[in-house]
Amino acid sequence: MATPPGGLAFCVFPTAIGHCALVWRAPGVVVGTALPHDSAQQTRDAIRGRYPTAREAVPASALAAAVAGVVSLLETGGGDLSGVDLDLTAVPDFDRRVYEAVRTIPAGETLTYGEVAARLGAPGAAQAVGQALGRNPFPPIVPCHRVLAAGRQVGGFSARGGRRTKLRMLEAEGVHLEHPTLFDV
Repeated sequence: MATPPGGLAFCVFPTAIGHCALVWRAPGVVVGTALPHDSAQQTRDAIRGRYPTAREAVPASALAAAVAGVVSLLETGGGDLSGVDLDLTAVPDFDRRVYEAVRTIPAGETLTYGEVAARLGAPGAAQAVGQALGRNPFPPIVPCHRVLAAGRQVGGFSARGGRRTKLRMLEAEGVHLEHPTLFDV
């Protein structure tokens, strides 16, 4: 099924950490994503709750590449999502600036909320950065999992699974914040 004219479409796809989704409008601009749920149906239900008019469809080639990038990122820490076109029209200006800054953090690297704030020329706005990332409609295309609390602490993560999901995403990229125990080795 093609993208409905002027409407929203979505696809659900399996990843290493659960079923995710991508939501777009023609001609292939991403308007949102969903991080993992246990089943494809739970992911569909989450998308339909946020985007009730969206219809399930097969993504065109540019969007299929975005899906493949998300799958690769969550499996191996690879996958380049920097070229994915995002619809930021409904995003407040500060949040847009945060998302643009966070998209420049390479896989396998992290910044703190305070470091992102400083990059924006807004030192002292770490909490506002965290709030903006909590509203991120585009994870992991906007890789909010790469932003940590002060002292390289995990901090919050609003996706299902919370901190555990964030740690798993970072570990796929080779970032280990918690040292393994004898039983993990």
